[in-house]
Amino acid sequence: MLRIRVQLLASEAIKVLQLPQVMGVGYGYKEVQGVCTYEPAVTVMVRKKLTAQSLSPGHMIPPKMADVRTDVIEVGDICALQERRTRMRPARPGVSIGHKRVSAGTMGALVYDAENGQPLILSNNHVLANATDGTDGRAEKGDAILQPGRHDGGSPDDVLAHLERYVPLHRVFARPSCVIAASLERMANRFVNWLRADYEFRIIRHSPARNQVDAAVARPVEENLILSDILDIGVPGEATEAQLGMRVQKSGRTSGWTEAHVKVIDAVLRIAVGDIGLAMFTDQIVTTPLGQPGDSGSLVLTEDRRPVGLLGAGSQQVTVCNKIQLVLSLLHIALNSGES
Repeated sequence: MLRIRVQLLASEAIKVLQLPQVMGVGYGYKEVQGVCTYEPAVTVMVRKKLTAQSLSPGHMIPPKMADVRTDVIEVGDICALQERRTRMRPARPGVSIGHKRVSAGTMGALVYDAENGQPLILSNNHVLANATDGTDGRAEKGDAILQPGRHDGGSPDDVLAHLERYVPLHRVFARPSCVIAASLERMANRFVNWLRADYEFRIIRHSPARNQVDAAVARPVEENLILSDILDIGVPGEATEAQLGMRVQKSGRTSGWTEAHVKVIDAVLRIAVGDIGLAMFTDQIVTTPLGQPGDSGSLVLTEDRRPVGLLGAGSQQVTVCNKIQLVLSLLHIALNSGES
């Protein structure tokens, strides 16, 4: 191995490293169909494995280097790993973010106001707007958005943006808004408190409202504090619709880069949304496990970086995503600054 090591530092290795697809050269054991043979090999690491037919003769990896067989492995784009739960300026999608009263979620994407083209930060309502329905006082326009989120140490010194707008989140059971119900509740509580001071009577109404998305946007305090390329993925392309069996990927605050495949489309689901209780969602995409708690708000994309959804919920068995077309329409935003 010492002889190999010395010779690899010579001209052969240098020549191979000039090839556009080669990321590195080193020493390892040759693998055949994923099985280690324990045969010493010169390991050539490439961004992506390509067929011999798709490569020009000058870009082929030689079968041997320094009289030792070569082995080609795919490693992707290699970059310095970045901590997703700490302060990042400029911030990139895939890192921790959250409303000042929320623990933490994921900064999903840099998007643009469909009317004036101003850049905005996209994530879930329950990440950027504290799961508000717009009438409960849980959040309002202008609230501070922290990066990192509060759970990850975010403080008033870490304000990255302010809440701009959101799609209200309607729960299955909600507090009544009519005056008569409120009066009845007050009268009943006077009687209940006379009997048991530690009890409270509440009137709850069943809401027929359905949700299509859990989404909100925030306006950065300065445009140069955010970037568009998603950690470990890159800049998103044009949106497309999810298809059954489609491979998808995401980059999130908790589990980083992961991939899965679409299992169900056009789903209707009951979803528990934090402390507000159950909410009914329609038109959802269900994938194999793609995220963990804290990954909410991640943009979900195809293998060629075309957005299909916004990650909003999940379990150990599945992940639930909003359709990206509905997110864009209901929030009046675009993925690219030139779109209207």
